[in-house]
Amino acid sequence: MTVTLNMADLRLIDWSTAPAEERHRILTRGGGHNGMDGTLQSSIAEIVEDVRKRGDAALVDALARFDRMSLPAERLRVSGEEFAQARAAVSEPLVEAIRTLIAQVRAFNELIVERASWTAEPRPGLVVGEQATAIPAVGLYVPSGKGSFPSVLIQIATPAVAAGVERIVVMVSPVPGGGGQVDPATLVAAAELGLTEVYRSNGPAGIAALACGTETVPKVPKIVGPGSPAVTYAQLEVQRLGCVVEVGFGPTDALIVADDGADPRLLAADLINEAEHGPDSSAVLVSPARTVLEAVREHVARQLAELPEPRRTYAATSIAANGGLVLAAGREEAMDVANAYAPEHLQLAVAEPGEWLPLVRYAGTVLLGQWTTFAASNFAIGTPATLPTTGFAQVSSGVTAGTYLVRAAVAQLDEAEFRRLAPVVTELAGHEGFPAHAASVTVRRRASE
Repeated sequence: MTVTLNMADLRLIDWSTAPAEERHRILTRGGGHNGMDGTLQSSIAEIVEDVRKRGDAALVDALARFDRMSLPAERLRVSGEEFAQARAAVSEPLVEAIRTLIAQVRAFNELIVERASWTAEPRPGLVVGEQATAIPAVGLYVPSGKGSFPSVLIQIATPAVAAGVERIVVMVSPVPGGGGQVDPATLVAAAELGLTEVYRSNGPAGIAALACGTETVPKVPKIVGPGSPAVTYAQLEVQRLGCVVEVGFGPTDALIVADDGADPRLLAADLINEAEHGPDSSAVLVSPARTVLEAVREHVARQLAELPEPRRTYAATSIAANGGLVLAAGREEAMDVANAYAPEHLQLAVAEPGEWLPLVRYAGTVLLGQWTTFAASNFAIGTPATLPTTGFAQVSSGVTAGTYLVRAAVAQLDEAEFRRLAPVVTELAGHEGFPAHAASVTVRRRASE
């Protein structure tokens, strides 16, 4: 179905006077996120339980049932021959782009690792800090239902490599309509990162395999990666089995805050940039300048007409139904809208973004100025691009090396500082009924007498 966006479809909303239902529509990305789908949740739970009980046989059956692919268990793991074939199938310019993105992401995450462990002396005789250590293993999920996404693997795997995770297991959905082939560009990205343990599976079944382990797929303590609603339900389900899952990676969303000096043509292009992901995406532009919003509305209609299907329909739906143009009373209200929306991607398309940045409270990533585009963030800069969506930026952050690190608090007391704190220990230990805690203080006092 082709969607033509008329000017009337792209509403301009005055936030100060907008009815509550219109504000709700914007903040909920079209109002379509109404909680759990009980039927889907139940069916996914059955898949997870089947994999837990039957292992590889359940993975093979899930591929046959949901993906119409007949594969033996021996082919669940991607072979060395397939890696070689993938490299031959990918153009040299794409290989170079993959290498560049890996280098960019690695550089950003190595800075995080360098700063992860720290010590300080808040007062004489007391040293405190944190010692960061990589988790032992992780399972990374890479979707392929809507296309080829080597950048997704790069964005979630490179931080794990930089953090020093010893075992990185990759689970990939086979290319739709094929004989079980895995996207060649994703395999090239894996090879460039030194990752050879790659498995293919139906999405929900693959999540279950990583969490439970099968005859072929190893069990991992943590899973990271975005996916469809079915994959998200599987991720939620396996947490009951004791596997830690990074959640909050749903349909993409973006919000741009613009002032009266922003270029409407560029604003329209960046609005459409994130909107083309899918019909469940959302794109919002907020500005105190009505003339800018009206100009953007015209540019959006023109630029959408030049977009091929199905991206044109995706983008039109994402902007007109799930997003929109919002007129704010001023800078403070514009940023209030942005923080309430808590976007995955936030662009400050303003003359002095550094003056607006302190007003940002919740966003997966913040891009300063109109040269720092969403596309550059996704494919080239190196900052995280697997980010919390649908408002989860209020409670979680994007995937970085920190996602793969655990931190142990470190402390050291000298004798003088211990003696200063000893009365605090004995008082609280006595109040809470822990005599051995208090005795650990008194025994030291007696030893030094």
